[in-house]
Amino acid sequence: MDHSAHHATAAHDHAGHGGHAAGASWGMAIKATLHCLTGCAIGEILGMVIGTALGWGNAPTMVLAITLAFLFGYSFTLFAVRRAGLDLKSAIKVALAADTVSIAVMEFVDNAIIALTPGAMDAHLDDALFWSALLGGFAVAFVITTPVNKWMIGRGKGHAVVHAYH
Repeated sequence: MDHSAHHATAAHDHAGHGGHAAGASWGMAIKATLHCLTGCAIGEILGMVIGTALGWGNAPTMVLAITLAFLFGYSFTLFAVRRAGLDLKSAIKVALAADTVSIAVMEFVDNAIIALTPGAMDAHLDDALFWSALLGGFAVAFVITTPVNKWMIGRGKGHAVVHAYH
């Protein structure tokens, strides 16, 4: 399927949103990051809750949480572009192109915050430290990932790939 005409149009449309010369606005970047954060948060919280509830160690719990964060992050985009009419193989390619860097940055930052917060890795589900480190990590990850998404969208990468299917 040839999307060259749309990509030229999409680049033109993005210029109208304001932002730097490449055309990505902060609003667009925030929306893309919130989209990513939603999937990541669902997956990561689920993974942390499962691992903690089962008494798993830190490493397997983090691996599960990160895996589920990627799974849920990709699935949100995958379902949206499938709903727009894309076949499964193409939808998977779009989801991977749209979200991989954003999810990776978000997960790296979030998990680094959790790992570096004293006692957070050993906190239990009923401990305020568990939740404050997790949610604080999401907040910091959002702040760091938003400019990354703005930069990528401005170059027609990342979440900009999904705009062809909205």
